[in-house]
Formats: sequence, C-alpha cells, structure tokens
Amino acid sequence: MSLTPRVKRAAALSARFLTVGGISTLIEIVTFNILLLAFGWDAVAAKIVASLVALVNAYFGNRQWTFKDRARRRRWVEITLFVIVNAVCTVLGALIVWGGVEAASSLLGRPAGPFAVNVVNLVSIVIVVLARFGFYHGLVFRAGPASPA
Repeated sequence: MSLTPRVKRAAALSARFLTVGGISTLIEIVTFNILLLAFGWDAVAAKIVASLVALVNAYFGNRQWTFKDRARRRRWVEITLFVIVNAVCTVLGALIVWGGVEAASSLLGRPAGPFAVNVVNLVSIVIVVLARFGFYHGLVFRAGPASPA
C-alpha cells in the first residue's frame, strides 16, 4: 500500500513539528524544574515563565523548518499571531497546571509533591501541543493560496 503525496507531506510536517516541539518541551521542562525546585517558585509562575522561554525556540524552529514552505506574511503580523496564539496556549497550560495541582492536592489530602506536579505539567504539555499545532497549521503559518493548474 502506497501513501499518497498528501499523506506523506502531512507526516513530514507532523514529524518536523513534533521535533521542534520536543526540543521546546525539553527546554520548558528543564526551565520549569529549575524554577520550581532550585528557586522555589510557585508551580503556575514557573509554568508561565518556562513556556515563554521555550517559545523562542518554537517560533524560530517552526518558521524556519517546520513551516518553511508556507506563505509568508509580514513578519510583524506573523509574530503577532504567534504571540497571541501562544499567550492563549500559555494561559491554557497554566490553568491546566493550576487545576491539576489543586485536584492532586485534594486527592492526596496534602500539597502535591514534585512528582505529581510534573505529571500534571506533562498532561498540560500534551494538550497544549495539540492546540498549538492546530493554531500554527491553520492560522499562524497558514498555507498559501492554491496555485492554478
């Protein structure tokens, strides 16, 4: 069974997005844990700052590699959309971390420890990655108009 060119393009795009996302996720997790464990920051504040640090890698990786063949808008429009999308996704991630930590603390009957907080953080990352891909693919780095046949 041969894959269609469209499926091959989608698979390649997804692989590049996940590679950039994986690197950005590592940056986010390391930053999150440094702020949380080494500096004693609150989990939500650490989540927000860690997400913002990882965004720098995410923008350049996605613009220059994942979506390099996509139509380019004016740089300021693209960056503005990227920042808006990621502000929404950062808030979403922070809300998930806040709700998850609160739920874990209630279930445990004590404040959630680093393991539980990191599990919640990883769940938030998975959900936010899916949201980001949809926004990047359909809005920020949108495909150009179809070329005439």
